Amino acid sequence: MIRTRFAPSPTGYMHIGNLRTALFEYLLAKSKGGVFILRIEDTDQSRFVEGAVETLTRTIEACGLIPDEGPGYGGENGPYIQSERRGMYDGYAESLVEAGKAYYCFCGAKAHDDQIGAKYDRRCLNLNESEIAERLASGVPRVVRQLIPEGKTTFADTVFGSITVDNDELDDQILIKSDGLPTYNFANVIDDHLMRITHVVRGSEYLSSTPKYNLLYEALGWEIPVYIHLPLVLNENGEKLSKRRGDASFEELVSMGFLPEAVLNFIALLGWSPSDDREFFTLAELIESFDVKGLSKSPSVFDMTKLRWMNGEYIKRMPAEAFFELAKPELERTIKSPGIDLRAISDMCHTRVNTVFEIEELTAFIDGLPEYGVDLFTHKKSKSNKEIALTALTASAPNLQGLAKWDNDSIFAALTELAESLGLKKSQMLWPIRTALSGAITSPCGASELCALLGKGETLRRIEIGIGKCGA
Repeated sequence: MIRTRFAPSPTGYMHIGNLRTALFEYLLAKSKGGVFILRIEDTDQSRFVEGAVETLTRTIEACGLIPDEGPGYGGENGPYIQSERRGMYDGYAESLVEAGKAYYCFCGAKAHDDQIGAKYDRRCLNLNESEIAERLASGVPRVVRQLIPEGKTTFADTVFGSITVDNDELDDQILIKSDGLPTYNFANVIDDHLMRITHVVRGSEYLSSTPKYNLLYEALGWEIPVYIHLPLVLNENGEKLSKRRGDASFEELVSMGFLPEAVLNFIALLGWSPSDDREFFTLAELIESFDVKGLSKSPSVFDMTKLRWMNGEYIKRMPAEAFFELAKPELERTIKSPGIDLRAISDMCHTRVNTVFEIEELTAFIDGLPEYGVDLFTHKKSKSNKEIALTALTASAPNLQGLAKWDNDSIFAALTELAESLGLKKSQMLWPIRTALSGAITSPCGASELCALLGKGETLRRIEIGIGKCGA
C-alpha cells in the first residue's frame, strides 16, 4: 500500500509551494487507495513560530486534505508532532556511531571555517576512544555527525530520472544536535521508516540532500522509498515564491476573495498536466485523474491573472443562492443606500466578478452618482451622441414618471415603446439612461434593471442630471 506524508516545519504561514506538495502527496495516496499522513517537523525550535501548527492544520482541513491517521493532536487524525517523539532518535544515532557510520563531534560553533559552505574538517573523527570517553564524561557539548563514505551515490527520481553525486561534495551533516534534538534530515529518515512511508514527495530543492538521506537508509539497513521531486513554483518575476517578496499564502488568498476549491484546482495544475485538456477539477476528480506521469521537470509560474480568471469561473458556476450567501457580507459592507435589494445586486454581479471584493467597485454608483463627462453619452456602436441622448433622456423622464408599476419588465416595455415612437433604436434610448444612472462606461446590468434597483425618485433625479449635462 502506498503511504505518503506531508511533513512541514512550523516556521510560519502555509505557502503555495507547500500546499501543492501536500496536495500531490494526498492525490498520490488517494488515487491508489493509500494512506496520507500529516507530520509536523519541529525539531528546530529556534525557527518555531507560535500558531504555525494551527495554521498548517487549518489550511489542510480547509482544502479537504484530511489525514488518515495520527495521534489525535488537533483532531482524531491530527498530525504527528516530531518533538513529542524526541526520545526515540538517540538510539538510532548511537547505533550508527557503534557501526562506524557516524561519530561524536565536540567542535561546537567552530565546526566550520569562516568560509560560507565550507565542509567540516573531520577533526573529531581522529579522536581516540579515551579522548571521546573523557569528553563525554566531562559533559562537553557534542553533536553526532554522519560519516559520509568515499565514492559516489546514485539515486532514482520519478520526475528527474537517475542522478549521481560525488560523495566528496557532501558534508558530514549533524544528526543529533547539542540540545539532544535530532536534525530535520535525521528525524525525517527515521520517521519515514517507522511510519512506513513508501513515496516521498517534496520540492526539487531537496534533490541535493537526497544522497545523504539514502546513505542513512543504507547505513541503517532500511529500504529506500520512491522519490518524487516536484519542480519549483515561481512568482511572476521568475523568483521562487517567498513571503519576503510579498507572495501570498493560502489564507491570504482566501482573505482576498479566492475560493479554497479554486485555489486548490489552480495549484494542482502547477507542474502537473492531466491526460486530457481539462482545467476544472473537484478534489474527487483530481484523485481520479492524478498520475505522476503528468508531472513536469520545468518550473511553473504562479499567475495571479490566471487564478483570478479561474476563481471567476468557479463563481459563475455557483448556484445563485450560494453566491448570495458568499457575497452578502461584502454587499452589506459596501451598500449603504436604504431600501436597495441586495439579492438583486447579487444577481447582477454574479457573472461579472472574479472575487466578491470586485462588487464594491462595480456597485459604487449606487450610493452616489460619480462625476462623469458628457462624452460618455457617445456610443459608436449604436450611433448615439449627446444630442440623441438629450432627446432620449428628456422624453423618458415624464414617461417613467407616469408609470404605475415600477419593475424591470414594465420599465423595459415603456422605454422600448418610447424609443419606437421617437424613431430611435432601442440602444439609443437605453444607453443614455444606463449612462445617466451609473455615470460609468460599464455597469452590472442594463438601463431598466438599474431603474428598478434605484427606485423611481433616484432614477428621475439622475436622469435630470444627465439632461443638464447633454443640454449644457
